[in-house]
Amino acid sequence: MTAFGKALSARGTSIPGLMLINLPVHGDSRGWFKENWQREKMSAAGVELPDFGPVQNNISFNDAVGTTRGIHAEPWDKYVSVATGRIFGAWVDLREGETFGAVFSAELDPSTAIFVPRGVGNSYQTLEPDTAYTYLVNDHWSPDATYTFLNLADETAAIAWPIPLADVEISEKDQKHPRLAEVVPMPPKKILVTGANGQLGRALRAEFGEHAWMEYSTRADLDLTSPDLGTARRWRDYGTIINAAAYTKVDAAETPEGRTEAWAANVTAVAGLARVAAENDLTLVHVSSDYVFNGLKDGAYLESDPVAPLGVYGQTKAAGDAIVSVVPHHYIVRTSWVIGDGANFVRTMASLAERGVSPRVVDDQIGRLSFTSDIAAAIRTLIRGTAPWGVYNVTSRGEPGTWFDIAREVFRLKGHDPERVTGLSTAEYFANSPTPVAARPANSLLDLRAAAAANLPLGDVSERLRAYLESA
Repeated sequence: MTAFGKALSARGTSIPGLMLINLPVHGDSRGWFKENWQREKMSAAGVELPDFGPVQNNISFNDAVGTTRGIHAEPWDKYVSVATGRIFGAWVDLREGETFGAVFSAELDPSTAIFVPRGVGNSYQTLEPDTAYTYLVNDHWSPDATYTFLNLADETAAIAWPIPLADVEISEKDQKHPRLAEVVPMPPKKILVTGANGQLGRALRAEFGEHAWMEYSTRADLDLTSPDLGTARRWRDYGTIINAAAYTKVDAAETPEGRTEAWAANVTAVAGLARVAAENDLTLVHVSSDYVFNGLKDGAYLESDPVAPLGVYGQTKAAGDAIVSVVPHHYIVRTSWVIGDGANFVRTMASLAERGVSPRVVDDQIGRLSFTSDIAAAIRTLIRGTAPWGVYNVTSRGEPGTWFDIAREVFRLKGHDPERVTGLSTAEYFANSPTPVAARPANSLLDLRAAAAANLPLGDVSERLRAYLESA
């Protein structure tokens, strides 16, 4: 019998992400009414159901008591409720991980619903005649999707069916589902890393590793500027895109050809990824730059400071940031002075030191190095944690310095006389350049308080520099 007068509430279960919901049902002599799914109320604090974006509503009508269906796990989320009648529901975690095989069961009537996350097997048995079982799903069925099944009679799950399975009608297909020991677990949603051959891309590969659900792409196998990007993958199988691809030739961007390439890579491509993320409810992680600022601020830049780029490269990065900011689930990771596996300032200074060259280095730009290992670890923490969506400054921690200071420290750590490095202004350094030169922000220092509040694991810049040179 339907329970009336419940307050809307939700509680977790023994299966992570599986949530049992109490629904208010209002009735009188004429019948009853309920709000079966009410997005605003159900995603509010105190209920906190995922705003999972349903695209289809299905109803299964069952004439007889004991009708039994399942156990089916699909690559989408499900919101299950009962319109009329009553069921015994059983759910089994068929996802990869520590809770694989965990079981939860409960009775559902019109005053109760359950949110079933992707990869959790769903099954039920009707306890009353004329039971209408209804469910919302956030993807359309596809023959290309990954499905996982478990036999209703599996001995390991040992579901306590109210009516013995021998006494009920089960489809031939459901009877042939495998036992738990033979089930292929549902893999996690995929993570796509673009720009996989760059300094950050290589650090992300080291951080996340090689797994079936990790995909590392380059321009050769995925054209981010293509108008067909939206159909280049089955994007509903993905959970996160980490965009480590970018045009970073700061001075070349000031040329006609470079300007075109910079806007294509840093804006057109980003717009395509943003569209894919928004349409498929993905998390988009985008890597930004200190070059979105003009460098005139006295003190470290906050995430909320207004952008004012000085050159084409900075303009394209600022435009990309603005595009990503409207994606519902996004992280913009703002970095400066990136150092990783590839050609960079630190390696250049180390090479000059070893070759006996005494360089002149700019001494009027201040900031901190961002080691790619720190950026990659911060990104992993963001997408696996609970930090609010938005912008996060991410550099290595520690005292700021100029390029001149860093060059001298490189010389010292490599066992060479730091006095061989002399300083000069940015204007002096580029005074006789035969090619266009982009304006640089004099202050590239980024405030790291938001990163600290989000517990992003950023290393000390001095320690990172020492370790980097020892391994180079």
